[in-house]
Amino acid sequence: MEFRTLVHIPTPHFRIEQSDKLLFVGSCFAQSIGDRFREDRFVSDVNPYGVMYNPASVLHTVKRYTDERNSPTAVFVTLGTNHVYILKETGDIVDNCRKRPQKLFEEKELTINECNDYLNDAVKILKAVNNNIKVVITVSPIRYAKYGYHESQLSKATLLLAADQLCKEQNAVEYFPAYEIVMDELRDYRFYNSDMLHPSQQAVEYIWERFSEKYLSDESKQYLKEWMPVKAALNHKPFHPESEEYRLFMEETNRKIEYLKEKYKNFNIQV
Repeated sequence: MEFRTLVHIPTPHFRIEQSDKLLFVGSCFAQSIGDRFREDRFVSDVNPYGVMYNPASVLHTVKRYTDERNSPTAVFVTLGTNHVYILKETGDIVDNCRKRPQKLFEEKELTINECNDYLNDAVKILKAVNNNIKVVITVSPIRYAKYGYHESQLSKATLLLAADQLCKEQNAVEYFPAYEIVMDELRDYRFYNSDMLHPSQQAVEYIWERFSEKYLSDESKQYLKEWMPVKAALNHKPFHPESEEYRLFMEETNRKIEYLKEKYKNFNIQV
């Protein structure tokens, strides 16, 4: 008997390599997944200009990042909301209101087509700096209580439709169903933090496992198998750090690190 629905993840047309230079852009959920990649020593920039929730702000980040002569090989975009804030004085969409008075801003909801236009522009910029760019787009499972739960669902629906449209128009883009996994597979509040809005670390770990299974290349998976014992060793807290036993343990760990440096491109770690 099966007591849950498993979300099908289509096989992507590309894989994430250990040598890829990754850029994570978007909501808090992009931050969580990006931190997980960074923890495993993938070369990763995670929200370099802060958390970005809407497609317009994602475009702003991509433009600024590439203007600074950064050229990622894979990009992970997580959309949080279609709500944007426009500075009345200039008419520009801002990425952060910086705690300025609300009266200075006008709130607007982007349409499906507007969301898609911003995302298409972002992909075109990425393709201009790397024609072989790999883009994964997803919708954050984090609910936005401040809009009301019905309005939050409408916002997610807009983003889901925009993401679907983007994938049909851009062959560099794959959709990963993080939102659906949380809503349909992990439909229990034990997979949320105490605020009952953000996925728990356990949920993030599960999504990471589902993503890794489909999106990581065989070499990346092999790298993780070799890296995990080293990661565990580095996280080990010795009772007697001055002992001969611990010294030998660290010598062996350092030998494994040197092996990983030689075998895998872009692997770098300071002990």
